[in-house]
Amino acid sequence: MPQFLITYLGCDQPSSPEEGQKHYAKYQEWISSLGSSAVSPMNPIKNTSTVDPDGSVTPGSAMSMSGYTIIEADSLEVALENAKACPFLDIGGTLEVSELVQMTG
Repeated sequence: MPQFLITYLGCDQPSSPEEGQKHYAKYQEWISSLGSSAVSPMNPIKNTSTVDPDGSVTPGSAMSMSGYTIIEADSLEVALENAKACPFLDIGGTLEVSELVQMTG
């Protein structure tokens, strides 16, 4: 079955610890709703640096990526429908959905 990468970009930070907990609970519910199709759920990232073609290194992300989830779905359309239900969108974040290419060899 095809796998899809859901990339988390940007978002508004919760205004309080309580708001953060509520959002996290919604996110866990969404992940649970994906069941076994969530191959690699909840992968936040931090301490990002960008390496440019000339070899220079700049602290931070060139695209404000904050994490990713890998899911299995029958098609891109199904993966997009799953992504549309993600509560990350409720806090001003953007999601990119990409099909992963299985390399051989």
